[in-house]
Amino acid sequence: MLSQAKGLPADFEEHFFDVPLAVRVELDQQPLGEAMIILSRDDRITLLEFTDTSDSNIGAVERDTWATYLKSGVALGPCTGTCPEQMQAIHYNLQNSLVSIGTENAERDTEAKRYYDQPEGGSSGLMVRNQLNLNGGQDQDLGGRFGLEASGSLGNWTQTFNTQLARLGGPDDKLYYAIHELHTQRELEGSFFRLGFFTPNSEGLTRQPRTFGTSPDTAVGLMFGSSDSLAIDSPKPSVYPIYVTANRQASVEIFRDGLLINTQSVPAGLQTLDTRPLPGGIYEVEVRLIEDGQITSTTQELVYKPNNWRNLDERWRYNLFAGEERKLLSNWDQQASGDATAGASINYLLHPRAILGLSLRQVREKLQYGSSIDWTLANSTSLYANVYQTEDHGTGLDLQGLYNYGAGSLVVSHSRSWLDTTYIYDTLPDGTRVRQRNVFIGQTSNSSLALNHRISRKSSVNARVSHSEGNVEGVGVDLGWTQRTELFGSDAQWRLALFDRPGSYSSGNDRNRGVDLSVNLALGAPGQQISGSLGSRTARDGSRDTNASLGYRKDLQDHVLQSVSVTALTDTYGVGLSSLANFSTDSVRGDGFVQRSSYNGNFTGGLNLDSTVAIGGQQIVMTSQPQGRGAGMIVDVESDIDGIALRADDLSGGSAALRPGRNFIPITAYKNSSVSFDFEGNHVPAATIEPARTRYHLNKGGVEYRKVRVMKTLTVLGRLLDPQGRPLKGHHVINHASRGVSEVDGFFSMEMNAGSPTLEVRYADQLLCQFRLDTGKYRSENDVLMIGDLRCSPDTLADVTFAAETAG
Repeated sequence: MLSQAKGLPADFEEHFFDVPLAVRVELDQQPLGEAMIILSRDDRITLLEFTDTSDSNIGAVERDTWATYLKSGVALGPCTGTCPEQMQAIHYNLQNSLVSIGTENAERDTEAKRYYDQPEGGSSGLMVRNQLNLNGGQDQDLGGRFGLEASGSLGNWTQTFNTQLARLGGPDDKLYYAIHELHTQRELEGSFFRLGFFTPNSEGLTRQPRTFGTSPDTAVGLMFGSSDSLAIDSPKPSVYPIYVTANRQASVEIFRDGLLINTQSVPAGLQTLDTRPLPGGIYEVEVRLIEDGQITSTTQELVYKPNNWRNLDERWRYNLFAGEERKLLSNWDQQASGDATAGASINYLLHPRAILGLSLRQVREKLQYGSSIDWTLANSTSLYANVYQTEDHGTGLDLQGLYNYGAGSLVVSHSRSWLDTTYIYDTLPDGTRVRQRNVFIGQTSNSSLALNHRISRKSSVNARVSHSEGNVEGVGVDLGWTQRTELFGSDAQWRLALFDRPGSYSSGNDRNRGVDLSVNLALGAPGQQISGSLGSRTARDGSRDTNASLGYRKDLQDHVLQSVSVTALTDTYGVGLSSLANFSTDSVRGDGFVQRSSYNGNFTGGLNLDSTVAIGGQQIVMTSQPQGRGAGMIVDVESDIDGIALRADDLSGGSAALRPGRNFIPITAYKNSSVSFDFEGNHVPAATIEPARTRYHLNKGGVEYRKVRVMKTLTVLGRLLDPQGRPLKGHHVINHASRGVSEVDGFFSMEMNAGSPTLEVRYADQLLCQFRLDTGKYRSENDVLMIGDLRCSPDTLADVTFAAETAG
C-alpha cells in the first residue's frame, strides 16, 4: 500500500489512510458488493460495512462469512496461518478502488451442489403439531379427529411420531385411536433410511401410482428410498380441481385413509373445493357431501399436487420396504396384524415431459399392482393416467387431461374406483341414525369434461358435463356465465348458472334441474363484500324449490378474527342461516362454521384448529405459525420502544411478523442460511436491531433459540481530539448500537443507544478512552445529538470505571 501511495500528493495521502474509503469487493473475480473500508499504513484492511450488494450473485450467507472475517482486520497479500474459506490472498488496487479476494476455487467450475450439507454435529429440537377437526349438529352426533404429529432432531437422525384419535359419529360412538408413525430416519445424499413403526406408503416418489382396494396398514420394519421428494405440505392447489354439486347449503368432509383431514362449508350449486390446505402429493380422498345433517353424496377424488422433477442425471426414484403388519396402541378392528408385508415402487424419468411409475405391494396377503404415466405432451397439454389391479377386486383406471389454449382450459377426466359405503351413516327426518340407504360395494365410474373460457377481461363462461355409474347413475350438465361490472359505484360480479344433475335423496331421487343467479358486490371499505342469489331447483319431494340468499363478508386487520361472513337464505321449507369465521392468535389458528337448516331448523357446525409447540435451546413456545418448512427458531424480542413491529425474513424463503416477547419463525431444514430482522412498514423508528441477521443450519425437526434486542437510538455528531486539541483520524468510535470512524478532521457520525449513552474510542485494537454522555447537556434536533468536541485522554478510562463502580 505504501508503494502505491508514493505517487499521491501529500495532502491527498492524509485522506487515504485510516479514513473510510468506498471500494468494490470481488471474490474470485465475481462481484461481492460495494463496501466501506479502512486502510492502515501497516498494510491492513478493515471492513466497516457492505453498502450495496444488488449486482452480486453471491449468496448472503457466503457474504456474511467474508464480512465477519474482514471486519476483524486482515493483512494484505498472501494469506498465512489460518485462512478461512480456502483464501489464498487479498489485494487492494488504488487506481480503481478494488479489493480482490482470491481463493483455491478461483479456476474451478462453479457447479451447484446437488445436496445440502448436514449441520456439523447435527442439531436438536422438537416440533409438535396439533390438529383438531370437529363436525356435528342437533341430529348429527359429534364426529371428528385429533391428530398429533411430532418431528424431532437428535444428531443427524430425525424422529417422527404420529397418533390419531377419531370419532366417526352416528351409531358408532366409539373413540378410535391408533399410532401411525414412530420411527427414526437418516437422510443421505439422494436417499433416506427409515427404521421403526410406520405406514408403508410410497414416500420418496415424485409420482405415486394408485392402487385398488385396501391401503397399506402400519408395519414394523425398515424402508429405503429416494429422499429429495419427501412429503412437505404445499400451499398450492391441486392441478386438477375437485368439484361438488350441492343441491342445498351444505358442508363437505374430506377423508384420507379413513381419517378426516379437512371440512368445508359450501353453498348450493357447482363448487370447487379449496385444496390448498391439503397435503402435497398424489393420493385419493373420499369426499362426503352433507346437506341438512344427512350424507347425500360420497365420491372418490384424486388430489394431484406433485413436486417438480426434471433432472435427467437422476432418472430413477424408488421406494422399498419390508416388515410385518402390526398395530401399535390401536383399537381399529379392521387393521391387520401379523402378516408379512413388502413392496417396491419406482418412477422413471423417460423424458423431461414424461414420467413412468410402477408399484408392487403385498397388503393383507393380497397383491396390488399399479402403473402410471405423467406426460406433458406440449407446453399447453398434459396427461396423467394410472392403471391398477388388486387381487379379488379387479382392474381400475384413472385418466386426467389438461389443455390450456390461452383464452381458457379444457379438463378431461375418467376414473374407475372401488367404493365401500358400509360404514357411512345417514340421518332420517325424525333424527334416527341409520346406515346410508344406498350402501354400495363395488366399482364406480366417473367421467367428465370441463371447459373454462375467458370471453373478455371481465367476462367468462364455464361448462361441465359428467357421467357416473355405480353409486350415482346418470349424466349431469352445468353451465355458467360470469360477468364483472360496476354496481352502485362498486365492483360487482354476476354469475348465471344452469344445471341438470342426476337425482339424489335431497331431490326426491328426481333429476335436479334449475337455475341460479348470484351477485357479489364489493362495498366501499376495503375487505367488505355483500352477495345475493336467486334461483330454482328440485325440492325433496320432486316439486319446484324457489330459493334466495343474502350474505355479508368482512376481512379484519390486526384482529383475532381474520374474516367473518354470514348468509341468510330462504326456500320452500323456511329460512336458513350460515356463518363462517377464520381466526388466528399467537398460539392457534383455524376456522369454523355454523349452519341452520331451512328444512328442519337444526343446527350443524364444523371447527378446524391448528397449533404447534416447538422446543429448542432449552426454550418452549406455542405458536400458530405453520411448520411446513421442516425446522424452526424461537426468538425472544426485547424492545425499548412500545408497540414495535418487526419482520423476520428467511433468506431461503418465507417470512414472519415479530412482536415483543416470544415468537416462532418457521425456517428451512437442511439449508445453511440466515434470517434477517428489520422493522415492519415504511416508517422506521430511530432504533437499531441487534443482531440484524443470524445464521442457522438445522436438520428436519431442529429448533434453535435467539434473542433480539431493539434499542432506541440517537444520531451523534461530534469531533474527536487528542489532549493537545489536534484532530484524531481513523479512530473507531464504538457504542452498543453501532460504530463509526473519525474522518481526517476528527469528525464522526454514528448511531448511539439512547438507553446507554457511552462511547469508547479504539485504535489498532487498543482502547484509548471512554465517555459517558449526559444527553441533557447537548443540543438535540430530530433525534440528532450534537456533542461537539471530545478530548480523548487516558484519564477518561478511570472516570468511566469509577462512575460504573459507583453506580453498581
